[in-house]
Amino acid sequence: MPAEVTHPVEASPKVPSNPNLASDFHKALMNMINEFDAQLDHEHEVGMKLVSFGKTIQFHVSQIGYVNPSLITFAGFTPEEHPVKLIQHVSQLSFLLMEVKRLKPEEPKKRIGFTIEG
Repeated sequence: MPAEVTHPVEASPKVPSNPNLASDFHKALMNMINEFDAQLDHEHEVGMKLVSFGKTIQFHVSQIGYVNPSLITFAGFTPEEHPVKLIQHVSQLSFLLMEVKRLKPEEPKKRIGFTIEG
């Protein structure tokens, strides 16, 4: 009986971290937003102003999420307390961080949360 020939099994190559993934953009955004939030007093929270929709949209940011490889999501409330969610490709990110009066100043100030979607 001939000897059985075996081939060495190669370990799966390690996939390098991709700095262009939404998760990496998300980390950088959260750091910048948390630094901005740390400068605000107790009466204000982080808001965003978007100007690329034909009109200006302002909202209070409550969550930032991502879907790899390339989507970032922003959720929150308009000044009239209507829920909003923006889904944007990482190559199109452009917004203005701003301080806005808290919608519910009687409640404890909350830090912006994050979600991983998809």
